[in-house]
Amino acid sequence: MMHMTLPVIGTVAAWRARVRGLAAEGIAPGDVVWQVGEDAGTLFADARPSIPPRQLRINRAALHEIETALCHSDPERFNRAHDVLLRLNDGLVWGDRTDPAVRRILEQAKSVRRDIHKMHAFVRFREVGASGPRRAFAAWFEPEHSIVEVGTPFFAKRFGDMDWVIATPLVTARFDGQLRFEETRSTAPPPPDATEELWRTYYASIFNPARVMVKAMQSEMPRKFWKNLPEADLIPGLIRGAETRVRQMQEREAEEAPARRLAVARRMATPDRPMPEAGSLEALRAQAADCARCPLHAPATQTVFGEGPPDAPVVFVGEQPGDQEDLAGRPFIGPAGRVFDEVALEAGLDRGRIYITNAVKHFKFTQRGKRRIHQRPATPEIHACQGWLEAELAMIRPRLIVAMGATALQTLTGSGAGLLQRRGMMEQTKKGVPVLITIHPSYLLRLPDAELARAERVRFCQDLAKAAHFLAA
Repeated sequence: MMHMTLPVIGTVAAWRARVRGLAAEGIAPGDVVWQVGEDAGTLFADARPSIPPRQLRINRAALHEIETALCHSDPERFNRAHDVLLRLNDGLVWGDRTDPAVRRILEQAKSVRRDIHKMHAFVRFREVGASGPRRAFAAWFEPEHSIVEVGTPFFAKRFGDMDWVIATPLVTARFDGQLRFEETRSTAPPPPDATEELWRTYYASIFNPARVMVKAMQSEMPRKFWKNLPEADLIPGLIRGAETRVRQMQEREAEEAPARRLAVARRMATPDRPMPEAGSLEALRAQAADCARCPLHAPATQTVFGEGPPDAPVVFVGEQPGDQEDLAGRPFIGPAGRVFDEVALEAGLDRGRIYITNAVKHFKFTQRGKRRIHQRPATPEIHACQGWLEAELAMIRPRLIVAMGATALQTLTGSGAGLLQRRGMMEQTKKGVPVLITIHPSYLLRLPDAELARAERVRFCQDLAKAAHFLAA
């Protein structure tokens, strides 16, 4: 029996050279014992030729698969490959899966490639002290098979601008511009570095609870790799919390209009487009129905224009339409509108003689499940809509404008700051029209304290009474 000892580094190349020698000497596979790393005897001890000598000629595809399978951990791989090489040389068709040895080699080559893929996916570098101008990193990995020499050139190409070490239980790869291999001397993994917590935060943020399939995840990321992954201890908690997070995602699933739709709306928005000329409020309303001056037109149902007599002496300006106004196409018919009607009646205000509108004509919202939650318009959206309000006021020519809320105040006076301090005061538009400042009626609906809400309602009624007095004068 012949004992063949292969080196730990360069195992496959050494096997290839020696198997050619065995074939040339006529040594049968069954007369050889292969092992790696430990010298167990001389090359031809007790070995005698038992088969015809031959020069091996094997096609490249077959040799590549066989040498890939030689990286497997199966101790019988060398004898199996030796046997198949001789039979291929004698006429065996490569790839014939009905041959048990060929089938086993193909399966083991597949297993080795999978292990290489896991290495590429699960090696985690940690920064260590550098001895030169380049940054240095180290990693510890425990592969199932002997893949370091075939798996690490990938890292040399991808991380060629840094020095690194990938250590495994048997072989260590070192790269400092040139890739070298050596037998592993230390099995201690490198210490954590400063970026590890950042990586954990990133991993938790991209974890998709809606696609959690534990069995599939463990198949792709077997537990044996977890101990060397900094994010591994987060995974059980992320899995436990997945169901809750999915429910939260479902509640917010329609939070915004589809990104593509909003992107198209932003491209189509024409904030600098000249305002059209119109001979009446009805004509102006018809023109505003096609407004695309800001992206709000995309998710909104329709433009919500003002209502009231075309010669109204008082114009009330709110912020923007709400959910019900957006669906109906009329201003102030939702909860805030009902509060306004009640308080206006208490203040002696005849709604039939006033014109009521909004500074922004489209509904801006965030959707929560089936509910659409109001969001405050941004300054560009306010500016884009300002022309419509100015056109309304130019046609109506009111003697008084009532600004209800900060958005209306910003549109009419140029600043919405300090609303509560300016409340009840009279200011002017740029064209000199008096502006009475008050809150938006929705403010009363948001107050959690019932006593405070009653007090604020009384103050709101007092503000509307000033408008009623102006109207009666």
